Amino acid sequence: MGWHIGTSGWSYDHWEHALYPPRTRPWDRLGIYSAAFSTVELNASFYRWPRTTAFASWRRRLPEGFLLSVKAPRGLTHAKRLYAPEAWAGRIADSWHELGPRRAVLLVQLSPHHARDDARLDWFLGTLPPWIRTAVEFRHPSWHDPGVFDILRRHGAAYCVMSGAGLPCILEATAPHVYVRLHGPDHGHLYAGSYSDADLGWWAGRIREWDAAGHEVFAYFNNDGGGNAVRNAFTLRSLLG
Repeated sequence: MGWHIGTSGWSYDHWEHALYPPRTRPWDRLGIYSAAFSTVELNASFYRWPRTTAFASWRRRLPEGFLLSVKAPRGLTHAKRLYAPEAWAGRIADSWHELGPRRAVLLVQLSPHHARDDARLDWFLGTLPPWIRTAVEFRHPSWHDPGVFDILRRHGAAYCVMSGAGLPCILEATAPHVYVRLHGPDHGHLYAGSYSDADLGWWAGRIREWDAAGHEVFAYFNNDGGGNAVRNAFTLRSLLG
């Protein structure tokens, strides 16, 4: 099925020497990024969901074959904790329609204070159209259970595989797509540090295994400090050949 390697976000001032030439205008960063990578995870949508016109603009601006994953809004995941999701599901579907062939995966990151609630998760996933590929990132430990994985499988949603301080690394594939978020190798802080070549070689092995099993893999580096995410993404991609 193939694999796609990118980063979580693209508009960082401190990536000036890692990816962007000096004095690159913020508006020009996406064009430079999309020439270097084939996918990205949009995180700004977590804080403020973009208008549908923004999704249409990305569809036009991004090159053919580029895939955009989008993080679900915190109003849905953190404020309401998936309660009464119908309005948000409709708004997300409208945006996803505008994104067209550039759409990758909708990332639904739950609050670390949101404990397991099978019925609420099942209902939420059922409100999303089946043509929206979805991944769920669970931060409360109660969710990491075979019963939850079964709910995801029933809806064709991916369990988000995580790497990062205090997060369990569970290599569970519950959908035709596998979604991986690499939050950094630092054991004390999330989003910090740079993965070693040995670490990245290990992840390349897992991605090859998922690919061989027929899964389409999306992997995003979220350790943006110092341009680590960019360098790690380049290295992982080269290890995959």
